[in-house]
Amino acid sequence: MMNDAPNDVATTADFEFQALNEAVFYRRAIVKEFALYLHGQVIEIGAGIGQLTALLAEEIGQSNILGVEPDPKFAGVFRKQLPNVRLVEGTVDELPPDAACHTIISVNVMEHIRDHVKELAKYHALLKRNKGHLCILIPARPEIYAPIDKDFGHFRRYTKCSIQEALTLAGFKTKKVFYFNFPGYFVWFLNFKLLKTRTFHPAMVRLYDRTVFRLAHAVERNIVRPPIGQSLIAIAQAQTD
Repeated sequence: MMNDAPNDVATTADFEFQALNEAVFYRRAIVKEFALYLHGQVIEIGAGIGQLTALLAEEIGQSNILGVEPDPKFAGVFRKQLPNVRLVEGTVDELPPDAACHTIISVNVMEHIRDHVKELAKYHALLKRNKGHLCILIPARPEIYAPIDKDFGHFRRYTKCSIQEALTLAGFKTKKVFYFNFPGYFVWFLNFKLLKTRTFHPAMVRLYDRTVFRLAHAVERNIVRPPIGQSLIAIAQAQTD
């Protein structure tokens, strides 16, 4: 949710935080996928109201994480919920020029940014000194781009090739890239692409999270990665000159 004027083209006010708060196992799964790279100083770009930040803080300690969130309303909620976690209200451009970290977390952010390669290059500058890692989760598969994507201010949905190309142009070496949430692809296609639903329903999110997603992610993580998914996860390492 970063860049020039964040979410200029979004027409929704809260990004369904209430409904997504029900996605308990979904958020925990993301942290599990990133766990190997959660060390040293961690910056979370697009921290929102702190839903994922709280889990990251449990994993590495509140003093080791810095949130970055441009929306004043979201930042206000974040501070109330996580008063001991540092937060920069703004974009990556508000960080000190000499700032450095070991890991950057970016979950559902890059799709909001018109020039995503330029944004990724800023992350590379923060990680370069430590040859740190970028851990991102992004919406996948252009064929399921739906009206709700436009409502959220999404410029795109990604493929493996498109995110790898952007990371390479920004100076990163991709270490892992894989689809995430296989059944979610079909749920998104049906509900949001075909039926053109424009909102999430908390009860349905809760049911999906605790049953379908929980089982599917166990298979994806421990047995086989899916050929497609609602999202993509990419892990990339900053390269030195």
